[in-house]
Amino acid sequence: MKRRIKHVTVLGSGIMGSGIAAHFANIGVEVSLLDIVPFELSEAEQKKGLTKDDKAVRNRIASENFEKLKKASPALLYSPKFADRIKVGNFDDDLPKIKNTDWIIEVVVERLDIKKSVYEKIEQFRKPGTLISSNTSGIPIHLLTEGRSEDFKHYFAGTHFFNPVRYLPLLEIIPTNDTAPEVIDFYMNYGAKFLGKTTVLAKDTPAFIANRIGVFSMMDLLHNVQKLGLTVSEVDKLTGPVIGRPKSATFRTADVVGLDTLVMVANGVRQSGAEANDFNNVFALPDYIQKMVDNKWLGSKTDGGFYKKVKNAEGKSEIHGLNLDTLEYELQGKSSFATLELTKNIDKPIDRFKVLIGGKDKAGELYRKSLGALFAYVSHKVPEISDEVYKIDDAMRAGFGWENGPFEIWDSVGVQKGIELAKEAGYEVSDWVQHVETFYKVNDEGQSIYVDKNSGVYNTIPGQDSFIILDNIRKNKTLWSNSGSAIQDLGDGIINFEIRSKMNSLGGEVLDGLNRAIDLAEKEYDGLVVGNQGTNFSVGANLAMILMMAIEQDWDDLNMAIAYFQKSMMRVRYSSIPVVVAPHGMTLGGGCEMTMHADRVVAAAETYIGLVETGVGVIPGGGGTKELTLRTSREFHSDDVKNNRLREAFMNIAMGKVATSAYEAYDMGILEHGKDIVSVDKRTQIKTAKMLAKSLAEHGYTQPIEQKVKVLGKDALGMFYVGTDQMLTGNYISEHDKKIADKLANVMVGGNLSEPTVVTEQYLLNLERETFLQLCGERKTLERIQYMLQNGKPLRN
Repeated sequence: MKRRIKHVTVLGSGIMGSGIAAHFANIGVEVSLLDIVPFELSEAEQKKGLTKDDKAVRNRIASENFEKLKKASPALLYSPKFADRIKVGNFDDDLPKIKNTDWIIEVVVERLDIKKSVYEKIEQFRKPGTLISSNTSGIPIHLLTEGRSEDFKHYFAGTHFFNPVRYLPLLEIIPTNDTAPEVIDFYMNYGAKFLGKTTVLAKDTPAFIANRIGVFSMMDLLHNVQKLGLTVSEVDKLTGPVIGRPKSATFRTADVVGLDTLVMVANGVRQSGAEANDFNNVFALPDYIQKMVDNKWLGSKTDGGFYKKVKNAEGKSEIHGLNLDTLEYELQGKSSFATLELTKNIDKPIDRFKVLIGGKDKAGELYRKSLGALFAYVSHKVPEISDEVYKIDDAMRAGFGWENGPFEIWDSVGVQKGIELAKEAGYEVSDWVQHVETFYKVNDEGQSIYVDKNSGVYNTIPGQDSFIILDNIRKNKTLWSNSGSAIQDLGDGIINFEIRSKMNSLGGEVLDGLNRAIDLAEKEYDGLVVGNQGTNFSVGANLAMILMMAIEQDWDDLNMAIAYFQKSMMRVRYSSIPVVVAPHGMTLGGGCEMTMHADRVVAAAETYIGLVETGVGVIPGGGGTKELTLRTSREFHSDDVKNNRLREAFMNIAMGKVATSAYEAYDMGILEHGKDIVSVDKRTQIKTAKMLAKSLAEHGYTQPIEQKVKVLGKDALGMFYVGTDQMLTGNYISEHDKKIADKLANVMVGGNLSEPTVVTEQYLLNLERETFLQLCGERKTLERIQYMLQNGKPLRN
């Protein structure tokens, strides 16, 4: 029987409980978020004359955490209105209602006795067959079900989410010996399909998979840093994006997570007796860590950790790093390493490791020691914590934000070289590795296969039928490429156009590739997908090219370049084959314009999309202004609606608003209900887009006819001018901002028209391009573009 999840009850409303509740609300599930009844009235409650029997008091803990959830930054909810799907309550009054829930998720304090007492209460009201799971990160799962009924044990497992739940895709499923196989299958499938998680089946071992490996790697580093004479900022420079790790790297991550959490996991593993002596010593706390814990220097949750914000002599805030020898905070100087210089021209972190381990400085020594220890450790964790190498790599990518897992990194330097590094670091790898040629390969079908530890045979990583990995098919399926783009054959009559320029910016080489892809699809294929699997879909147009032309006052060439961009976007809209665009991550400016001109969009839930051109002193010039005006005109039913809809669209462009999720993009009119869809699991995007393009073709796709647009003329222009005058008077915008906004308004009302008029799309495109060129001639605009290129963010002045 199919199990449907319509309602979930989350027990515990703290950081993790709130995050889990928010993510279920994100996917459309109703949630009850419960917590304990307060022991005492707060001062505010006393002043209001409330008693312990008042509902507001009894629900206070869950209510306060719910308010924090709604205000969280970065946002936990895809859209603020999704908060309506969450109802708060308390254990005493609302636990009986769990008889009507589909899944109970326990997220209370990490104490076995407290969890067991909660389970005892749950058994009084839980309906047989209801799913029940725990988000514990450290308590052995089998201990949690002691004394529970057979039905409880049958449907129980650990479901370990990572914080923040919305943004970290790992979900570890940890069954017990009593968990029913079909229940395990459900948790695994639901986590991937509905929650969009990288769902990894873990064994009931200390710290499970990701924390076990991640904390070992971090603790090993903590032991080595003093020996090598490196500062905390130097270590973070060496262990961040340069090796495909988050910007927070090592010590900033420890501060964010909390040193107490790191210590708890390390102590838990060490005291479990699960480790051999050489590895167990790594989990022992260095002296300086113990002193930090004793001083309550735990990171962001306290006054400081490895970093601390302090006031300098001028009263300005500075970030100081902890000197691990003196345990005093001091300003960290800038550092440079010759080893890092050698990797500057290597784009992918996975390709840098071969160079990094050869470094002759402290950086090279750190990489050799750290990677050698890591390789040895993970080799011994198969099969202790996982039977398959890919599960360990999946867990580290999804739970710790590593771009590549340990076995992938090992492959990149060579298996034998990794064995040598382990020996140099003082460790021996597990015997099974000695006979391995490589941990991963790609088969002829473009699927990733991994080596089986016992047999040495390569097996296909399961679940790949749901997604297409461009890296795997690029070698055999590339039809054409240039310096900034490529075209791949996805099969079944569908091809993919991949943007591959720096930051996936849209310059001439990308537009040439896009037009070639449309030409090819129209002649020989049934449909086109525009998708890539980089960090971001596209940050927009090539600003450096625009700046160069504007400085040289090469207006004819710039006019032609903008016209070519517009023509390319219109080809996306009006080609004879279906075009499906798959945006994700940052999808800004031109990337947004390309998305808006697609026949259909398959957007990742984590898509941050918007028309941001005003931030560099221009208006959207690749059809974005035209397109949002066109979409708005479809809703002109009355004068009030006309003005309100046009004003909303105008403000979104004028303020450079960026949607914080694909769902918010619906509210902004960038995505369209009933046409565009959202993929919670980014990995499935291109496969879903391919299927959608194929379906459109099979159902008789017909080339669209260009549309007419109703614009409102000068009557509406006055409304905008009054608004921009007021904003300037109130010092909300600068003179130059007002100039940009007024010119934007002129385009959106149709220019110099005395009354509402129906115009062509080309009419608006011409106005848009003319205005773009005028603004490129402004000195302030050139300053903004230069600032953006140098600093990676817009200048408002």
